[in-house]
Amino acid sequence: MALIAECVRAQKAVLGVCLGSQLIGEALGAKFGHSPEKEIGKFPIMLTEEGLVNRKFSHFGHSLEVGHWHNDMPGLTPDAKILAYSEGCPRQIVEYSNLVYGFQCHMEFTPEVVELLIQAAEQELPLLAGHRFVQQPEILREHDFRDMNHKLCLFLDGLMLDYKNQK
Repeated sequence: MALIAECVRAQKAVLGVCLGSQLIGEALGAKFGHSPEKEIGKFPIMLTEEGLVNRKFSHFGHSLEVGHWHNDMPGLTPDAKILAYSEGCPRQIVEYSNLVYGFQCHMEFTPEVVELLIQAAEQELPLLAGHRFVQQPEILREHDFRDMNHKLCLFLDGLMLDYKNQK
């Protein structure tokens, strides 16, 4: 968390995913919280009004199907803006500043990564079958992640452009 706080102070571009998102909030003084629902699978996130007008997210549209594998969410600082939420989690993408973002969702998922997660959770997943936002391995393996991967890359291009232009 000290490294994250130092990078933020030094005006570096910082992106945290899942636990990384929660650690950004903690490093900036905001306690993480438990999400109302456990989410495992591929479900839509919806952009807030602030998310819709943020040019780094203009290519997301109003909603976008993304990966999830969490039960927590990042804390909010007084200046933080929630840019996206899901039906199961009210804080999917948080902007802490023009260069600092927390993604609770997993836009970096690939079939190979999901397979490793399935293997690591093979005992747990059947026990979660009754949760409305938890998909089982046969469904998880069917997802195509290319669209969200591409949109993540476009976001990262915009973040790096802002980082380069600040100097």
